[in-house]
Amino acid sequence: MSSRSTTAETVVTKSNGAGLNTFGGVFTPSILTILGVIMYLRFGWVVGHMGLWQTLLIVTIATSITFITGLSISAIATDQVVRAGGAYYMISRSLGIETGGAVGLPLYFAQAFSVALYTIGFAESVVKVFGGSQTLVALITTLLVTALALKSAEIAIKAQYFIMAAIVLSLISLAFGHSVTPTELPVPEEPGSVGFWAVFAVFFPAVTGIMAGVNMSGDLKEPSKSIPTGTLAAVGVGYVIYMLIPLLLFWRVDANTLVAEELVMQRVAFWGPSILLGVWGATLSSAIGSILGAPRILQALARDGILPKRLRWLGQGEGPSDEPRLGTLFTLGIALAVVGLGDLNLIAPVLSMFFLTTYMVLNVAAGIEAFLQSPSYRPTFKVPWYVSILGALGCIVVMFLINAVATVMAALIVLGVYLWLERQEIRTTWGDVRQGIWLSLLRVGLFNIDDSPDPKNWRPHLLVLSGAPTKRWHLIEMATALTHGRGLVTVASVLPSGSRDLAQQETMGNTIREYLERKGIQAFVKLIAAPDPFAGAEQLIEAYGIGPLVPNTVLLGDTETSDPEIQQRYYNIIAKCHQAKRNVIIFRSQSDTIEALYRRQPKRIDVWWGGLQANGGLMLILAYLLRSSWQWRSADIYLKLVVSDETAAQAAEANLETLIETVRIGGAKSEVIVAGKRPFENILKTSSAGADIVFMGLATPGESFPSQYRALQNRTTALPPTIFVLASEELAFSELLQKD
Repeated sequence: MSSRSTTAETVVTKSNGAGLNTFGGVFTPSILTILGVIMYLRFGWVVGHMGLWQTLLIVTIATSITFITGLSISAIATDQVVRAGGAYYMISRSLGIETGGAVGLPLYFAQAFSVALYTIGFAESVVKVFGGSQTLVALITTLLVTALALKSAEIAIKAQYFIMAAIVLSLISLAFGHSVTPTELPVPEEPGSVGFWAVFAVFFPAVTGIMAGVNMSGDLKEPSKSIPTGTLAAVGVGYVIYMLIPLLLFWRVDANTLVAEELVMQRVAFWGPSILLGVWGATLSSAIGSILGAPRILQALARDGILPKRLRWLGQGEGPSDEPRLGTLFTLGIALAVVGLGDLNLIAPVLSMFFLTTYMVLNVAAGIEAFLQSPSYRPTFKVPWYVSILGALGCIVVMFLINAVATVMAALIVLGVYLWLERQEIRTTWGDVRQGIWLSLLRVGLFNIDDSPDPKNWRPHLLVLSGAPTKRWHLIEMATALTHGRGLVTVASVLPSGSRDLAQQETMGNTIREYLERKGIQAFVKLIAAPDPFAGAEQLIEAYGIGPLVPNTVLLGDTETSDPEIQQRYYNIIAKCHQAKRNVIIFRSQSDTIEALYRRQPKRIDVWWGGLQANGGLMLILAYLLRSSWQWRSADIYLKLVVSDETAAQAAEANLETLIETVRIGGAKSEVIVAGKRPFENILKTSSAGADIVFMGLATPGESFPSQYRALQNRTTALPPTIFVLASEELAFSELLQKD
């Protein structure tokens, strides 16, 4: 999949003289969404079932979660410049574009569908009073609400002032109302018959309106100041109102009436019609907030390259305020289609989960940023990390309490979008918190890794002296097969001194990394400059690594030169590895035999056995790791041992069978060969001619090592690809194999 690069950071923002202020841009849409339909139609039901004190407890718990989320939003907003996209923008710049998009796409559809939800709710109440077609009223209302948004965000906000006036009027009328006589209607539920958390689940959406203001971030004059002030003020005002209304209802209305009558507030109020105006105002204000917020999320998604190319035009903005008019029309189309369906009961719970998922992820983002204490994270509004994490946990609990099935569905959708975006490999021009998380984990891990080798936890960390990867690709393939997700691989190359400056080296390193990624290889890349390859290899062996995390094994190719000086320097590298306690793996093969090997499914691995001590244990471990890889999974491991006569063969056969049973390596078989008068060279060539790869041990470097190595080269000239192994770590590899 080709990579794409985002350009959202280059979008021109409005000057400080333009844009909405705190009251109009954040507080108004937030408080109007908080004081919504649930307050008018369900608050009496809550009080009727729970009584006064438990209702106040429900209000306090629910508002606490929203308040903590508001604190997290405030921290993020005062740390970074918040542009169009609101919650999506904050999450993508903190947790990465995949996480932001995974939450942003569902959040956009939730906002778009919410327009239809609110206009349908408005139409239902109008039809009950005046009659008519509910669908027609909903369609006309959706068009009018969208027309306000298209005219400009500022006009839509001014329209919300009139709606706020209607809600304030209804609250004043409720405050100066009176007691009511008990209802004569049949009570559908006995007061107190519904449990605490079931009632909590019904009430909680009443306090989830803070996104309405955050979504206007791109239209604010000063987002970093307006978002914290307006959001927290809306939460605070909403809490005060929600704590006072239960007192009025509890003192003036009996429990049966509260449960039986949805519009009981209309009977309590000084002027009953004011409550109906409030209901209409609540639905219309929520619809306006959604039609303003959804296109701005869509605009940010398009500009970040998350949407398909044919939908990138949705990122366009018009006018000095960069208003997303094309995105608004697109959202109108979705809303009208949903209004035409007329029934959203099945998907409404899932939409609520998307809003709560956004709250949860915002809390996680703020909590992680505060916990990591990255130098770049410097919010002026500071929130302890554990407070944000507590808010995230609260969101998760509430989601399951409201609807466990909808929670799982929402989680699966978000995960699916995340995995899809990850495959798109969208490149960003901003950093996110993920690097900080890995660095923190790495720091903890490095300080907890023991310096002394541990047989139980040993795994190969390979330094591959491959040079340019394309020239010795078989070394990289072998390293990948041996590690197979268990260890680390570093592909190293030595550049001639002065041939490239640091910038050119960095460019070359990036090119090699991209090449490895395209091949599906996970490996580090290390380039160094040195007078010659041998000097560079010595530098890498001596200095490469950090703390206890250093390569424990060096993988290199064989030398075929006849130049005595080059041969000696090659032997010195092996000796250097041994002195530095780095195991050595030398992969010896001709290019044509390597190509033939990878064109078929390997069937046989020969290990010439000399016992568990010295090189034997490491060879058997490497053979096992090789067989664990995908390509070698069907190969058998043959432990080959040469003895002098039949008597020795019987004892050797029994010992090898016991060893195979003890080490529990699947696919391992023993093969004891009686030498007779045949020289070992002939036995080796005959016995391993049909193998796919051969493992043999190397002698410990010393004065006679050059002659021993040349003799080993001569012995293996006609063999299939061969691996020479030298165990140099101060580690009992036999303990790694024998667990009894």
